[in-house]
Amino acid sequence: MPTLSETDPQIADLIEQEEARQAEKIRLIASENYVSHAVREATGSVLTNKYSEGYPRKRYYEGQQIIDQVEELAIARAKALFGADHANVQPYSGSPANLAVYLAFAKPGEPIMGMGLPHGGHLTHGHGVSITGTFWKSVQYSVRRDTHLIDYDEVRSLAREHRPRIIWAGATAYPRIIDFAAFAEIAREVGAVFCADIAHIAGLIAGGAHPSPIPHADVVTTTTHKTLRGPRGGMILCREAHAKAIDRAVFPGLQGGPHDHTTAAIAVALAEAARPEFKVYAQQIVKNARALAEALVAKGYRLVSGGTDNHLLLVDLTQQGVPGRAASQALDRAGIVCNCNSVPYDPRKPFDPSGIRLGTPAVTSRGLTEPHMAKIADWIDRVIRAPADAEVGSRVLSEVRELTRSFPAPGLPS
Repeated sequence: MPTLSETDPQIADLIEQEEARQAEKIRLIASENYVSHAVREATGSVLTNKYSEGYPRKRYYEGQQIIDQVEELAIARAKALFGADHANVQPYSGSPANLAVYLAFAKPGEPIMGMGLPHGGHLTHGHGVSITGTFWKSVQYSVRRDTHLIDYDEVRSLAREHRPRIIWAGATAYPRIIDFAAFAEIAREVGAVFCADIAHIAGLIAGGAHPSPIPHADVVTTTTHKTLRGPRGGMILCREAHAKAIDRAVFPGLQGGPHDHTTAAIAVALAEAARPEFKVYAQQIVKNARALAEALVAKGYRLVSGGTDNHLLLVDLTQQGVPGRAASQALDRAGIVCNCNSVPYDPRKPFDPSGIRLGTPAVTSRGLTEPHMAKIADWIDRVIRAPADAEVGSRVLSEVRELTRSFPAPGLPS
């Protein structure tokens, strides 16, 4: 970055430090990944100079001849990849996409329903500290105490009692397959709009590694990063009957001009996700997550729900006697990056919970496979058994760096 280094050496240095961190460490944060060089180039292109309020062929500013084609490409690719009737690629991220759904279908104060945050749901599905839990009457469903699986009987009972305008399916920390058909049936019974938030699993769905909600849901929202390996952005897919309501909610309801450089990068990522090799990648994410889960269970670790069907797993460290935050900080020092996370019915506070969340999208992008997951599980175990032992952490860090040198991260400067 010669120009940036000359113009702002402090920022250039910080970016170079972050590049080194991403290159050298094992990244197990379930929502992180590596984008391709092509996605990075589109994100940093001259399209960031443009302002494009409105939609293709219906803009408020002139000079949109190229931008319209970029957005139309992104829309067409999104519809083709996911089999959707309609796609809006303008949301700035997943949370604004979800807010657009509320604006389109629910008036302030009306009931809405989603998975509770302590059970794996997302803030924007009606949690109390979110605008979605204060502007609308939030009804939260949970997972079962014994299995940690969604209690569909409870979902149906709550829906019948509260008659929500919107029912959300989707999660940020749920390691199992979601039964979208069951949610759709419940939503139809009570006259609710069924919305599936697939932010975490969009790449798995695109690659055929997780069932799709498209045949069942009225609306589907997603981020475009995470398992989809695109830029930081958002997207809404919906039935044709809801297209006008969704488009009006995004613009002019919530946003002004879209980020055209991000739209272009989304288009690039969607084209990449349509290639045969992406299906292999998506399947390998799940294989790696299951292998990591099995290796940890073999070492005596307790996993929420007993394992995983997707890209992530939740590890309950209660019996190890190590709080989640202490564990995640010790692992970070040892070159393994994850996040502390609440487990269902966690007695500890959310900022210092009982568990950690692990995900395999980024390590799979590096080319790691099942045998490497056993090695990673061994490193995790060594660190958690002695989180304050600097010598153990240093040895693991050295071994991590040796492995990552052999598997360069895609999209990073060589």
